[in-house]
Amino acid sequence: MDAAALLAAVVPPLCAACGRSCRPEAVLCTRCARRLAAAEPLTGKGPPGLDRAWSSAAHEGVARDLVAALKFRRLLPVATLMAERIEWLAPAHLLSGAVVPVPPAPLRRRRRGFDPTGELAAALARRLDAPLEPCLVRRGGGRQVGRRRAERIAHPPRIEARCAAPRSVLLVDDVLTTGATLTACARALRAAGAARVVALTFARRL
Repeated sequence: MDAAALLAAVVPPLCAACGRSCRPEAVLCTRCARRLAAAEPLTGKGPPGLDRAWSSAAHEGVARDLVAALKFRRLLPVATLMAERIEWLAPAHLLSGAVVPVPPAPLRRRRRGFDPTGELAAALARRLDAPLEPCLVRRGGGRQVGRRRAERIAHPPRIEARCAAPRSVLLVDDVLTTGATLTACARALRAAGAARVVALTFARRL
C-alpha cells in the first residue's frame, strides 16, 4: 500500500461541500456532485462594460459551499472542479480569448496567503489551453465583501491595467454579486485596449 492509499485509509477523504466521506481523490461526494450537476447555468448581458456574463450556477447550495471551501478553507482542488464545470457548460462561442483574473484586494491576499480567483483563473486557462494574463491590479485595501448592494455600486474598487490588455478577454471571478467589480475591471481592460470582455464566474448571487 502506497503512502496516499495508507493516508486515505487512516483519514478518509471528505466532501468539500458537506464534509461527509467520499471517494479517494474526489472533491465532492456522490450526493453533492448530483446536486451541483442539477444546478442551471445563468447567462445574460451582465453588468455595464461587459459583452456577456455567464455563471455556472446560482450562489446557493453546493455551489455556495464550494466557493467558501476555496476562499476560507484553502481547498485548492476545488478550483480545478470549478474550472471543469465552467469549461463543460459554458457555450463554446464564449470561451475564446485570454484569461484575466479579477485582482484581489492587496490586504486580503496578504492575509489569505493566496488568491482564490487567481487559482480558478489558472485552472481554467489550463483547461482551455488559453493564455493567462493577470494584467489588472486593485489599488487600495477596500473590500466589497460585507458591503450592502448600494455601497458596492456607489463605491466600486479601483482597478487599473498594469500593461496592455488582450484584445479578447475572458474575465474570471468566483462569484458575481452586484457586478460593480466586474464593471470596474471591464473599464480598465477597455482603456488598455480590450475590444471584447466576457465575464465567466463559477456562481452568481440572485
